[in-house]
Amino acid sequence: MQWVLTLAVIVAGVWTIRPLGLSGRGLAVAALLLVNCVALAARNLPEAKVPPRLALIWLTCGVVAAAALIGVSRSGSSYLFAYFLVGHIGYRLPPRQALGLAALCSLLCGAVLYFRIGPGHNLLPWTLGLTTGGPVLMGIVNRTRQRAVQAVVEAAESAERAARAEAQAAVLTERGRIARDVHDVLAHSLAGINMQLELADALIDTGDLEQVRAANKKAHSMVKESLKQAQWTVHALREDSLPLLESLTAMTESSGHHDALTVTGTVREVPSRVTQNLLRIAQEALTNAARYAPGGEVRVELAFAAASTTLRIRNGPATRAVSAGVGSGMGLIGMRERVALLRGTITAGPVTDGPDQGGWQVEAVIPDE
Repeated sequence: MQWVLTLAVIVAGVWTIRPLGLSGRGLAVAALLLVNCVALAARNLPEAKVPPRLALIWLTCGVVAAAALIGVSRSGSSYLFAYFLVGHIGYRLPPRQALGLAALCSLLCGAVLYFRIGPGHNLLPWTLGLTTGGPVLMGIVNRTRQRAVQAVVEAAESAERAARAEAQAAVLTERGRIARDVHDVLAHSLAGINMQLELADALIDTGDLEQVRAANKKAHSMVKESLKQAQWTVHALREDSLPLLESLTAMTESSGHHDALTVTGTVREVPSRVTQNLLRIAQEALTNAARYAPGGEVRVELAFAAASTTLRIRNGPATRAVSAGVGSGMGLIGMRERVALLRGTITAGPVTDGPDQGGWQVEAVIPDE
């Protein structure tokens, strides 16, 4: 549309503005008409490609050329260049500069007509020249509207970028959660099974079949325990997982510690992701207790406070020989990552006093959202 209007004004000027020639006044009119055409056509240049200072110089020269064309031409639509150029001034320049340049155009065009420079202008009132500055207001309005639309578009793009970044962060978080779950389910159990199988393989050479059968039985037992842990992992990963208290009770009993769970405070539902992570912490702690303190007493406490939920798991010292190998070290890291995602705190360390002295305790405190 801008190009159509520009071409229409140029065609109207070439068709109506007189005199046009190669000498005298006709040459001056032709030269000024060319300058006005170039100045008007330049308004279609992208704003980003024209520096503000250059735009001010170009539009100022255009205003002077438009007033001069009105003065030297005898007839025609030379005033159209002034109107359209001033309108673009309001759009291209800041309001203060635009209003100042529009006032200059009005004064120049009004003065040209007032003093009747050039024949043929005695029929036009000088007030017509003053109106050439009027379109600047329309240009300012269009500029304001364009800036508002641009701000909305930029805000939408920024929101889209933020949404993409958030989605990517969510994907990375989910990957980390899955990695922790894979470790919790497989690392301990597979390491233990592998150790038992290696032990059985080594005992074959000694001919001690009873020890081989014991190691094989232990490996089978660990496989069953791993399957049970995998089931709990599936429950923890599902959004429709069981309530925290019922799930923790079933998990504690399935690990062989009946009546080990103590609940304090008023029981309430907690968000699904809190349930998932607390169950995984409990599973990790119970697995570590069975691995590093076999036969030791285990106590699990779930405390509901006014602004937080606390899970505490304590085990006593081992009462049977510990045959577990060196762990991967990822268990406690995984616990801390889970609690950090929930903006909570976790402590883990040996028990130094009381009947469980020599054992281990894990305590996770999750604030309410």
